[in-house]
Amino acid sequence: MDLSLVIPVKEESENLPELFKEIVDALAPTGFEYEVIVIDDGSRDNTWEVLENLSKEYPFMRGIRFQFNCGKADALAVGFSKARGRYVATLDGDLQDDPLEIPKMIKILDDGYDLVSGWKIRRLDPWHKTWPSKLFNLTVSMVCGQRLHDFNCGIKAYRSSVVRYIELYGDYHRFIPVMAKWQGFRITEMPVAHRARVHGVSKYGVSRLVSGFLDLISLMFMRSFSTKPLHFFGLIGLVFMLLGLGVCGYFGYEWLQTGAMHVRPLLLAGGFSLVMSVQFISLGLLAEMLNGRKRRIYPVAETFGGVDL
Repeated sequence: MDLSLVIPVKEESENLPELFKEIVDALAPTGFEYEVIVIDDGSRDNTWEVLENLSKEYPFMRGIRFQFNCGKADALAVGFSKARGRYVATLDGDLQDDPLEIPKMIKILDDGYDLVSGWKIRRLDPWHKTWPSKLFNLTVSMVCGQRLHDFNCGIKAYRSSVVRYIELYGDYHRFIPVMAKWQGFRITEMPVAHRARVHGVSKYGVSRLVSGFLDLISLMFMRSFSTKPLHFFGLIGLVFMLLGLGVCGYFGYEWLQTGAMHVRPLLLAGGFSLVMSVQFISLGLLAEMLNGRKRRIYPVAETFGGVDL
């Protein structure tokens, strides 16, 4: 299998028939052996009925249905787990992405890259969506060290090794290029055409900017401390310990000098700090033990006797 095309959809019944015609027109001339995996993310319209009918017309289509809305990251994760192609591409189901861009991205992958992300240079969306998106893209580029103009672009192409070792949940689909770079993969971007939505309504609003920044903080925390949680919790515990020892040491010195010990709020604060230091260090040690049990190593390739395995 040359290519797996993964498409998460939610209430896109009017767009799907035209989308499949465009996919066939774009991929048939390439000679690729391909499959299209569509994940219905809890649609409340007749999207699933449309997919069932399309599967009879297009035998290369595989449909997966969620009982309720789980989010784009979960939909992509399931699609990636089912993909069989050497290359995997993603596409939104709203007809705003052009499937003709996919063969161009595959050629860039053949040049040695592992992930090609789309860049909508001329975006046909209202300003209240484009400007927050530009701010988000700039912030992520500066914080994560991977310069891309459009992290949220739905059309991307990957080598299968990338999607196999990227763990998605929450709303982390926005940060796939960042996580791929941290795994050592080679990332680039390609300008793509963007079209105005014809049917349906957008599933994203300005509120995703706030959730995006919160997810960025979470991602950076996981990047820095997921493998060494004691470095985070232990540092907080050491700060409390130093404060507690300092306060208790002061009162101990005063007791040795005067022979009197008076319970004051500062003394209670010192005792509280010592208790908190034990709590945070214990939490860090527990996290270290749990992390050591579940940590996995992901080899990308293996060769033996001159043969790639």
